[in-house]
Amino acid sequence: MTVHAANLTDWNTRADLAAALRWTARLDMHEGVANHFSIAVNEAGTRFLINPNQRHFSRVRASDLVEIDADDPATLDRPDAPDPTAWGLHGALHRRVPHARCAMHVHSTYATVLATLADPTLPPIDQNSAAFFDRVVIDDQYGGLAFEEEGARCAALFTDPKRKVMIMGNHGVLVIGASVAETFDRLYHFERAARTYVLALQTGRALRVLSDEMAEKTARELEAYPEQGDGHLSELRAILDAEASDYAS
Repeated sequence: MTVHAANLTDWNTRADLAAALRWTARLDMHEGVANHFSIAVNEAGTRFLINPNQRHFSRVRASDLVEIDADDPATLDRPDAPDPTAWGLHGALHRRVPHARCAMHVHSTYATVLATLADPTLPPIDQNSAAFFDRVVIDDQYGGLAFEEEGARCAALFTDPKRKVMIMGNHGVLVIGASVAETFDRLYHFERAARTYVLALQTGRALRVLSDEMAEKTARELEAYPEQGDGHLSELRAILDAEASDYAS
């Protein structure tokens, strides 16, 4: 049954998240039906929307998103229960990390390649990678699927609000932010930065790494650059709208 916008709060937020899911699939940054995005819809951040279990990113509509409570222990007993690993990871984030209003977890190709390296540090070799200088959490203690215990362990690593990307060793990437637009833009550019680094390594030639001072300067300038995430997502929604996509239905 289609749920109409008038019957739901935060409809634009739902449409934003559905658009981000659709575009992530278009960029082939998803993995089957295994990955998940969420966005908080209450002030405390404990109630959040998440993509439905076993639904391909390319088919998710705004009305399909499931609203759940991070503090409800009976969540997995619901008929529309999220994937258990989505509950384990995103439930822990929305319960324990107030600045994680939005969270996006994928096994995108280049970020996952980075996560498999003995040293997964992303050096500042270009403008995109410099944006993440000293702003990444590296988790090197992979503990299996992100059920509740593993999800809680990962959430506990986000202690510094400046660090909004986690390289999940032997797993993938987890990105957090204040909104869907900000978080998706960060996810997109991190994958681009990881791709540049992996391709640069493949040349076998020495890398030209920016100094710490220049990398930090660049990161701060990009953080202060106005409304890049909002503009990015707005344009993606405009493209989907022009294609008569049903993402916002």
